[in-house]
Amino acid sequence: MSAPLIQLSEVSLGFGKHDIFKNIDLVLNKGARACLVGRNGSGKSTLLKLIAGKIAPDAGHVAVQKGIQISLMEQDPDLSSFPTLGDFAASKLSSNEIYKVEAISNGLKLNLRQEVKFASGGEIRRAALAKIIAETPDLMLLDEPTNHLDIESIQWLEDLLRNLKCGIVIISHDRAFLRAVSKTTLWLDRGILRRNEKNFADFEDWRDKTWAEEDTRNHKLKRRIKEESVWAVEGISARRKRNQGRLKALKELKLENDLQIKRQETAKMSFQSGEISGRKVLEAQSISKKIDGKPICGKFSVTISRGERIALVGANGVGKTTLLNILFRDLTPDEGTIKRGTNLSIANFDQDKGSLSMDASLQENLAGDPEIALPNRADQILVKGIPRHVAGYLKEFLFDPSTLRAPVRSLSGGEKSRLILAKLMAKKSNLLLLDEPTNDLDIETLDLLQEILCDYDGTIILISHDRDFVEQVATRVLFFEGNGNIIDFTGGYRSYLNNRSVDKSRKNTDRKSVKSKTMMDLRAKKKNVNLSFTDHHRLREIPREVERLELEIKKLENFLSIDDLYLSDQKKFDKASTALAERKLKLDEIMEEWLLLEDKKG
Repeated sequence: MSAPLIQLSEVSLGFGKHDIFKNIDLVLNKGARACLVGRNGSGKSTLLKLIAGKIAPDAGHVAVQKGIQISLMEQDPDLSSFPTLGDFAASKLSSNEIYKVEAISNGLKLNLRQEVKFASGGEIRRAALAKIIAETPDLMLLDEPTNHLDIESIQWLEDLLRNLKCGIVIISHDRAFLRAVSKTTLWLDRGILRRNEKNFADFEDWRDKTWAEEDTRNHKLKRRIKEESVWAVEGISARRKRNQGRLKALKELKLENDLQIKRQETAKMSFQSGEISGRKVLEAQSISKKIDGKPICGKFSVTISRGERIALVGANGVGKTTLLNILFRDLTPDEGTIKRGTNLSIANFDQDKGSLSMDASLQENLAGDPEIALPNRADQILVKGIPRHVAGYLKEFLFDPSTLRAPVRSLSGGEKSRLILAKLMAKKSNLLLLDEPTNDLDIETLDLLQEILCDYDGTIILISHDRDFVEQVATRVLFFEGNGNIIDFTGGYRSYLNNRSVDKSRKNTDRKSVKSKTMMDLRAKKKNVNLSFTDHHRLREIPREVERLELEIKKLENFLSIDDLYLSDQKKFDKASTALAERKLKLDEIMEEWLLLEDKKG
């Protein structure tokens, strides 16, 4: 067995009096596919920096195999010394390796000629990802690589990473992505690094089992401390010298209990609907819009009713945010009409976090918001109409009171997202416009956000590239195919994909049916030569199988055409959609088999 790429032995690191991790061990071998998970602030990015050699541990030993290259994709790389994104991405490549960056840029939809000074944060992140992939290191460390990637690019990245031979460690909040690429799960929790030799799909069951075992141990520890404390009070005077050892053991038990690091609480988030909006939230008729000659939508019509949860899905740059601005903000369509409903109270989550003042403190960002500000009070805000102290309110979103006066720009991406959510949840609303709300949130916060959005009484319009999040929240999908074409599909994201697969299968079947009929006519007069007894039997069986499949397909299509089936029974809808796709594909296979047998006859 070859030596590991890197091995950490009893490694500890802390800032001030705070331990980030303590006495952790880790071995990463060639071909590793590990995902690193944990709460925001648990030290995941710091651990990657330590593995990459960017920072040194306070204690312990780090052994790196001689001659290997370890590369880290950071969340905020410094490109100030490079004129274009392409110059940065190819900065460590030889002239005959530049083609690698060019090929990768296609998959990531990255414009290599984009000047750094005009590049967005998402473009810079994609350039950093292209750079690390092109350099083909022995160990690749990826910190939130799917942020700012659209679904097509994420799926391209999944396929690429599965085929790379180097070791990979990934931090990501995207469940579907982690399930697709990971083989091992590393869990950093309260300074302890645990390892599970299964992929991310097993993580939540493993985590819950680990926590349940921890709760059982803590319960037994507390019960023993209580029993020993009763003994100490009632029996020590009669057996003072003989039981000093037992007293010492009691002190050690209490110390063990006191030194335990309690699990971080989940943020106490909840949206509260304001005044009920009109039944019809919006009606758009034949709207069209072009920006710089690029069509965003063409003759698009949509009606949105109160209580719907709609996801806008499509590639980066296809116009999702622009359509949101047309429908609910201040952007005017070139053609068509828009009629908004009555009593709309809108709460906005902007993907570029423009609602935050980066140089102002957390407290100033809340107390300075005119919608929730309390007159003449810099330390209190109105939360759903009730006065609350800023420190107490932000504590519910896992912000330590000591950070209240820190500038917002010092926060992590996940903390900035939580701060925006705190502002939105202080207000009453009946329409949520959420543009990429999931970026940088940890898995536990994502779980909670999914739950509260599903329980929200108002209407939700959501833009996200997180497939799992869209599937859990949305009941309707507007899919941007490009060139101004938008598909309106009632159902979840997975159902939409199944439906699209069925459509493609149906088109292929139709084309093959025409071709099959022509070939049958041409071959009708040919003699049955070159066929075995089994082949003859199979030719007689195929028409019966085709008839059965066509009947089943017709029944399933009739069932799926029932009005509001998805809303009334999503499981039945998904099951029927999958069954329909399977039968369509089976029919294709049988037709292919028939063609082969007919060729053999000829």
